[in-house]
Amino acid sequence: QVQLVESGGGLVQPGGSLRLSCAASGSIFSINAMGWYRQAPGKQRELVAAITSGGSTNYADSVKGRFTISRDNAKNTVYLQMNSLKPEDTAVYYCHADLRSPWGEDFGSWGQGTQVTVSS
Repeated sequence: QVQLVESGGGLVQPGGSLRLSCAASGSIFSINAMGWYRQAPGKQRELVAAITSGGSTNYADSVKGRFTISRDNAKNTVYLQMNSLKPEDTAVYYCHADLRSPWGEDFGSWGQGTQVTVSS
């Protein structure tokens, strides 16, 4: 069994910063891509940023230049540094990982989500 545990969400004023973390644990042989998604009320879940095991990244246009994704492969952890936050960044943020089990099975796993609220 695999768990993705997120932390770091909260309430922040416009222009502020937050750092999200997501740690994967359990029966993991390797982790390929890791990413952050978000879902605002009444909207579909959307990709915010993703990073491969080799460090290649991609971002949604709406967060380019403000958010930075990074990972620590030794800790099976992915981070999302969010700067210059805007009210439209308000959403539940979910971590996702593409994993391989010790038995060679490839599968995806989601975290439970962490609320980010940007408001004055």
